[in-house]
Amino acid sequence: MNDALNNILNRNSHRSLIEPAPTQDEMDLVFKAALRAPDHAWLRPSSFIEIQGEGLKKLSAAFVSYAKENIENLEKEKLKKYEQAPFRAPMIVVLVCTPKEHPMVPEIEQIMSTATAGQNILLALNSMGYGGMWRTGTFSLNDKISKYLELDEGQKVVGYLYIGTPEGKAKKIPELNIQDFVTKWDS
Repeated sequence: MNDALNNILNRNSHRSLIEPAPTQDEMDLVFKAALRAPDHAWLRPSSFIEIQGEGLKKLSAAFVSYAKENIENLEKEKLKKYEQAPFRAPMIVVLVCTPKEHPMVPEIEQIMSTATAGQNILLALNSMGYGGMWRTGTFSLNDKISKYLELDEGQKVVGYLYIGTPEGKAKKIPELNIQDFVTKWDS
């Protein structure tokens, strides 16, 4: 099996991510890989916010502000969880999609392009020995969160990639029966 296929088959999400995070030179390569995602009509809908250090505090404050202003009956424990969420890894990359009007490329296809860029980021990181975990949930895929992240109207958060060095034992990758997922039309 070649290295590229081995990387894909063994990529895993890691619950515990610690320092070191990738260097800037490594992240430059990671973002180059991200921008190789399928992109119908070369619309370039994807962009990224790289967050580390003091930026994690800024993201935490954005999560707290969003939660207080948009979540009814917010419990203190839940608010504390949201406040602490950015500190689960030394780096976070926010996947941002800026859909563009195009007669042949609907918005959903542009969002899928950004999602594919996210997968390329995770695969590139894995090939370098780093780990990543993709998170969505409350703070993504809605029209209100953009304001808290200083994004323009219409920009969409597709997800958050938590990035660092994996700590502890990797999760077991489940064995899947390919026949459960593939239908063949042979004739």
